[in-house]
Amino acid sequence: MSDNATVCSSPEALALADRVGEFLACMRSAEAGLGALLVEIEQRGVMELFGYRSVARLLEQLADIPKAAAERVVKRARTLNPGRNLDGSPIPALAPATGAAALAGQLSNPMIDVITGVLADVPCEHRESAETHLVSFAAEAGHKQVAALGARILAHVAPDGQEPVDTEPVAPTRELFLRRKRSGFWELSGRFDDETGTRASALLDALAERRNGDDGPDLRTLPQRYGDAFSDAVDLALNSPDLPMQAGERAHVMVAVSLDDLKTGVGTATLGDTGTLSAAEARVHACDAMIIPAVLGAKSEPLNLGRLRRLISAGLRRALFLRDRGCAFPGCHRPPRHCQGHHIQHWADGGPTNLNNLVLMCAHHHRLLHRSGWEVRIATDGLPEFLPPEFIDRRRKPRRNNLHEPLPFAA
Repeated sequence: MSDNATVCSSPEALALADRVGEFLACMRSAEAGLGALLVEIEQRGVMELFGYRSVARLLEQLADIPKAAAERVVKRARTLNPGRNLDGSPIPALAPATGAAALAGQLSNPMIDVITGVLADVPCEHRESAETHLVSFAAEAGHKQVAALGARILAHVAPDGQEPVDTEPVAPTRELFLRRKRSGFWELSGRFDDETGTRASALLDALAERRNGDDGPDLRTLPQRYGDAFSDAVDLALNSPDLPMQAGERAHVMVAVSLDDLKTGVGTATLGDTGTLSAAEARVHACDAMIIPAVLGAKSEPLNLGRLRRLISAGLRRALFLRDRGCAFPGCHRPPRHCQGHHIQHWADGGPTNLNNLVLMCAHHHRLLHRSGWEVRIATDGLPEFLPPEFIDRRRKPRRNNLHEPLPFAA
């Protein structure tokens, strides 16, 4: 026997290798368990529980890992664990047997990705049998060998590959359709000439830039960012002094809400003629939005009718612009024209509309502040500072935005 063989088979080497294997099994099992927990949080509602847009964004913040790493963990977890559709109906896991083996600490992440990648292309009627073969082979082979087996399985059960998608372009015209569904969602569709489409794309691209702040990097998908950009574009248009008049008034939206619901944030409000939104969302708009808030009493009598112009006067808005220089949320780069004035103590709770009770915030961080546990206050030097929720920083150390350029003559 060679010296190398003697060393590798020594009791010490075998014991160390066993310890490595034990740690690897624990790590793999823990990551699979974490993935199952993330899918559970996603089903319960990460927005409602933590105020974050996605579990990937939450994981990135809690684990202090890069965006891509968090997205990979969540994507992998979805393939191994059952989920639910928006209507509550169950979604079976793509690879349940693989998930069970992962929880037992038997599979590495590259192995899991190889198996689920193959199963995604296997027709449903052959998927269970294919997974059985792949997981069984994984117990005695590396992920590259399992990938080779997967390729042979695909060549047998799906020799023609995926059916091609029809990508024929639609003839461009200038048509727009906006419909409200019974669910309360609106559907927007249309066709535009090349010039209009190019200008719209340039506008949305500018507004859809990722918004990174101390709440974590922006993990919105491209469609989500474009959806938010469209909402921002509507706000900018409504705020334009050149907007045409309708029946002698500038375009506006009326929101009616009871005083009790506005104070508690529990209940619903009427939006326009037929729409509805939560009272909590009405509190966001009542801070400083291009909306007329109509606050009603117990007998639906109007108690307060907001002005058509912003609740915050033009002079006070200029003072906010000078002080905050843009969204004041830590790490946000949004300029003043994309921001709203937030009442630190809500005006429905008796908060005054003055500089010491206002802070400039973009729509995204304005909503985040209302729902996620972040708090804002005016510090002794007259500038806003934010306290993160305990699940981000148990000490709740105040944070500020240092991205905006100060005035050139500021001390």
